[in-house]
Amino acid sequence: MSKINIKIEGISYQVEEGMTILEAAKACGYEIPSLCAFNHGECSLASCRVCLVEVAGARGLVASCVYPVNEGMEIRISSPKAAEARRASVELLLSNHSFKCQQCDKNEKCELLHVAQMTGAREDRFNGAKTPCTVDALTPSIVRDTSKCVLCGRCVARCENAHGLGILGFENRGFNTIVAPAENRSLADSPCILCGQCVSVCPTGALTEKSEISKVDDAMKAGKHVVVQVAPAVRAALGEEFGIKVGTAVTGKMVSALRRLGFDKIYDTNFAADLTIMEEGTELIGRIKNGGTLPMITSCSPGWINYAEYNYSDLLPNLSSCKSPHEMMGAIIKSYYAERNNIDPKDIFVVSVMPCTAKKFEKEREQLKVNGIPDVDAVLTTRELAKLIKRSGIDFKHLPDDEFDQDLLGEYSGAGVIFGVTGGVMEAALRTVYFVLTGREHELIKFTDVRGFEGIKEASIDINGTVVNVAIAHGMKNAKVLLEDIRAGKSKYHFIEIMGCPGGCVNGGGQPIVRSCFLPDEDANIYDTYKQKRADALYSEDERQALRQSHNNTQIKKLYDEYLGEPNSHKAHELLHTTYAAREGFND
Repeated sequence: MSKINIKIEGISYQVEEGMTILEAAKACGYEIPSLCAFNHGECSLASCRVCLVEVAGARGLVASCVYPVNEGMEIRISSPKAAEARRASVELLLSNHSFKCQQCDKNEKCELLHVAQMTGAREDRFNGAKTPCTVDALTPSIVRDTSKCVLCGRCVARCENAHGLGILGFENRGFNTIVAPAENRSLADSPCILCGQCVSVCPTGALTEKSEISKVDDAMKAGKHVVVQVAPAVRAALGEEFGIKVGTAVTGKMVSALRRLGFDKIYDTNFAADLTIMEEGTELIGRIKNGGTLPMITSCSPGWINYAEYNYSDLLPNLSSCKSPHEMMGAIIKSYYAERNNIDPKDIFVVSVMPCTAKKFEKEREQLKVNGIPDVDAVLTTRELAKLIKRSGIDFKHLPDDEFDQDLLGEYSGAGVIFGVTGGVMEAALRTVYFVLTGREHELIKFTDVRGFEGIKEASIDINGTVVNVAIAHGMKNAKVLLEDIRAGKSKYHFIEIMGCPGGCVNGGGQPIVRSCFLPDEDANIYDTYKQKRADALYSEDERQALRQSHNNTQIKKLYDEYLGEPNSHKAHELLHTTYAAREGFND
């Protein structure tokens, strides 16, 4: 793209043609206060008016987030007129805002307070009535509090851009406008997939995950045998909550912190990811050989499962019947582990630390109980684990590296690690399916064709003369393309991986919030690169593992030899597989 010449505060710069003023200013070393496009990738069409600047020749002030630069443009950010207008815009937002900052989930990472400090806004400049408040806490996953909403529209844009869904929108008019599902219904009475992407872009505490920290506290107080498991994507992002660079795997420090928090056992969900590959790979081979329903679609992502049950119930037979890895782990802990340690399953409390808010709903499913006992009792997001660590006064950055417990369920392969990024489940499955069908390992461990962040990826793998066609999609907007082809009878694929969140679990709705304004030591373009950096952390850990294929996990082999029999056995189906059902809402 060609360069053009502009001036900011009288100083000449060359910037890319097509940039907005906000983007150009950032590239030239200026931070214009903003609650919209630049910090998160979703544009709210200048609704907040926080980023106003003065442009020579323009009639009035302009919103820098949507106003494009042009040749010879002269921009003033610090003029008294622009500064006063920005301050007034923020003060108007503050006048309708709930100031329960101490108890707010976004405390210390509130973008409204950030721009208030930048503009010198006064919270009591405008006093008067406030918009009637709605607090919606009916889902197990997300809490919506309109008293903290600034009507920026970022959540509305993210839901549409990532999933093609319009779960949230602007309801009512004028002073009574709020962001809500249609008719201000609860999220529980809407086809929301509970992925938490709206939470990840909300600048305030208007959308948050529903905390389950108190459940964990109560279990420990009650003397339960509390076992914690951690998903692979958590280690690639947890450090960000403690000022560690984005893309740094903090596995050892994370385990060390969990041990100090008092959990009885600390396991890696990667063990169950390996178990999932054994079950899912066997299921795929069986479908291909026996004329089963194809393409088979992965079932690891609960946001995707929610979407399928709402929108593609006719394709539910295409879904793998495998439970997600953390649910498999919970089932094995409360059966195999419980028996080997002579513990009543009712006395075991399983905590899953996940990058995902939809996992909170998933654990509530009746299909994921064995003899009335849930596989998993509590789900904490990566952010919630960080809160636990901070609450306990643990100096995370200076912790020594520790290791997960290694007994019974401790070993894992690199294949399990890469479950946390889009394409990872597919790559892990191909490593094992290739071995099962050929009796030898694939010459190259990596299947690079399924890596990357393209919306839809595809590959063909020749396995002893049988060509297996695979595809990967992340975000429901991309998944819909593949699903419509299946409906139309045009799909050429045998196996499809679908992840609910764009980028996969590394970008889950429960991961640390990425905003350049709160990451002073990161590159200015961190929002464009953070998913790749987190993914690279997982791929690096995969390469460091001595074992890189799920079928070579010796503890998985022992589990089958001593307990399950073989993949897809009757006992394996009882513990590790599930069913799905069409639905219209959570409160049917």
